Amino acid sequence: MDAEAATETEIWREPVRGGYPDLAVLGLSGMERLRLWRVPGLPPPPLSHLTGAMPTAFGEGTAEAEMPASGWLSNPAGVIGGGTLAILADIAFGCSVETRLPAATPYTTAELSLTFLRPVRPRVQAPPGQDSGVTLTAGGQAIHVGRSVGLSEVFVLEGESDRLIAHGTSRLSILPRIDPAPAAPGDLPPYEPPDQPSPDPYLRPAPDTVLDGTIWEELSGAEILGRQLKGELPPPPINYLTGMRPVELGEGSVTAVMPATEWLASPTRLLQGGTIAMFADTAMLMAVLTTAAAGTAVAGLDLKVNFLRPAPPDGRDLTAQAAVEHSGRTLAISRARIANADDMPIALATGTAMYLPGRAASLDPEAELSGA
Repeated sequence: MDAEAATETEIWREPVRGGYPDLAVLGLSGMERLRLWRVPGLPPPPLSHLTGAMPTAFGEGTAEAEMPASGWLSNPAGVIGGGTLAILADIAFGCSVETRLPAATPYTTAELSLTFLRPVRPRVQAPPGQDSGVTLTAGGQAIHVGRSVGLSEVFVLEGESDRLIAHGTSRLSILPRIDPAPAAPGDLPPYEPPDQPSPDPYLRPAPDTVLDGTIWEELSGAEILGRQLKGELPPPPINYLTGMRPVELGEGSVTAVMPATEWLASPTRLLQGGTIAMFADTAMLMAVLTTAAAGTAVAGLDLKVNFLRPAPPDGRDLTAQAAVEHSGRTLAISRARIANADDMPIALATGTAMYLPGRAASLDPEAELSGA
């Protein structure tokens, strides 16, 4: 891919699409707000236009969401990284708790944990303007909703087969009730999306920049990342989608940046917690990759993220500093600190990854990671 084509494919540089609910909807109960997605009476947020991730169904203490397994979500090995599933899971986590919240009661994700059971690979790209028909789904269940804390559980499935690919839990902070509460809006007119000159990003053909298997067989992880940093190997599709990229490599460590663009914003007008989890997980897996020999695949097994402060979509770079804390024959444990452009920490993360000597970097979607 030449420089001009690469610039044209950098989705995160495009004018953002999407919108946000009128603040008056906070005058409705959580369930009433969520039902507006079905009308539809609310504009999809930018993140939904970027990835196709959307809530789809709600019950008392339950929520479902879906996200197409788009090629744009691929990492260098052609796998959808486990941390990227956090974008989908975070919707189900939050909405399942929101269904049980009274009016004028905001909330935010404080912590999420995911365990990855099977690798996920995107399917064949459909023609422009159509998704592949392969959809990832997340089912959320509120376990406890109190005055200040909500707990929820999520199962992430591959839509075609209903195979379980990840499981997680989340702790949400339920914030003090807004006083005075906004007046509940009357009937909202149906939302009419504006005409766009092109399909939403996730519906377009993804760049063909997944690395060939022979490269993984011949080069160590550190050599591959080093060549990507120098521009000698192309970045993966997800980098073109989000702007996420490494900027410094060490032995067992990586510094990466991701611009806090509005494309990553949720209906709260802030970066969605799942996108920050994705960034942390990607940085930690890159740190582990710097310790992997040629012909050795690396698979993430779990991820835990604690969120410290919100991240507004101000366009400035978030920075992830990730390092391997322990590396054995089979497992590596890593950590990451995510900071905003003022070097204020916004999240802390830990993760476990597995070394898989002799396995293709693209992994085997039929195999369980824990049984690899």
